[in-house]
Amino acid sequence: MSGPSPNDYEDNDEETFLDESDIINEYEVDEEELPDADEEGGSDGEDDSDGVDDSIHIFTGHTGELYTAVCSPTDAALVATGGGDDKGFLWKINHGDWAFELQGHQDSVSSLSFSADGQLLASGSLDGVVKVWDIANGELKCTLDGPAGGIEWVKWHPRGHVVLAGSEDSSVWMWNTDRAAYLHNFAGHASSVTCGDFTPDGRTICTGSDDATLRIWNPRTSEVIHDVRGHFYHGEGLTCLTISSDSTLVLTGSSDGSLHIVNITTGKVVSSLEKHLDSVEFAAFEASSGRESWRAATGGMDKKLKIWEHHSPLPRCVCDHEEGVTCLLWLANSRYIASGCGDGKVRIWDSLSGNLERIFSGHSDSIQSITASCNGDFLVSVSIDGTARVFEIAEFK
Repeated sequence: MSGPSPNDYEDNDEETFLDESDIINEYEVDEEELPDADEEGGSDGEDDSDGVDDSIHIFTGHTGELYTAVCSPTDAALVATGGGDDKGFLWKINHGDWAFELQGHQDSVSSLSFSADGQLLASGSLDGVVKVWDIANGELKCTLDGPAGGIEWVKWHPRGHVVLAGSEDSSVWMWNTDRAAYLHNFAGHASSVTCGDFTPDGRTICTGSDDATLRIWNPRTSEVIHDVRGHFYHGEGLTCLTISSDSTLVLTGSSDGSLHIVNITTGKVVSSLEKHLDSVEFAAFEASSGRESWRAATGGMDKKLKIWEHHSPLPRCVCDHEEGVTCLLWLANSRYIASGCGDGKVRIWDSLSGNLERIFSGHSDSIQSITASCNGDFLVSVSIDGTARVFEIAEFK
């Protein structure tokens, strides 16, 4: 059968009709599958807003998912990132041609931390090893081993080159990095040590575990001072903790959604906050918080960011998200909080009113970590999508 000739389609003034002999096939169409009249074209039907990218810089040196990011406390441009490609990188904001690869880990880089003076960077990996890098020389300073399981987190002493790491094998290790010397192994947890830190005065260590306990330790002797557990504490494993700036209080969150505040000196639970409806992923005291007056923020997989004040077990504000809240950050010396979310967005919230001030788009998958430059001008986020993105936040100082 021959097709129509080109002349058959020439414009003319006559109306054209089809009769039944012109129909070749008939198909039934489900009206629910038809696009709405106001939808743009495209086979996937995604909203055009998904293509918005508010970032001013993208680091794409990694070849896998990213899990952790930290900004230098002394260099406003310097950032460290780590992820599932078994690599870490040092790179600089708005210096796209400069990057230094942290080589040598045999598994995912799960945690990064700069020393307080900015001279050293510690990288912790699921290979059970902590590596310490000299920033000025761009060299590996030492490799610290001992744990039999992956490293969950690494933290520095607030006034020295002593590093602390929690492991999946239920242990906590401490080393002097200037001498590459093992100092203590804090043993006693019965499961993975999921969170921990020195108190800001450096005199105490707090660690939380999947065994549903908080332990408070003497860093000089490795002896446990308090073992917090039981009916009035968490019923499931701890996921996060944060310590007040005066070293008196620790706020802990759990996979069961519960939140408790413990007096570090006495080891007693002094407040229990209204639960999240799902796992608490992150908790942070506001920088000036102390025993007499504190503010805190918590984020959970219930899609809520909650903002708390010392005088009430109920939240001052509840900030709703599209997906679970994976990380959060008080923006230094301001009233604003940044949250990272499973929908790939970073949101800026007013902690006093609970108002959403800004949404930063760009990532295509869940955000795993956020950090801010020491001058407060930039926020860096890392994502499962394999990228690190930089957003301008100077207006929220």
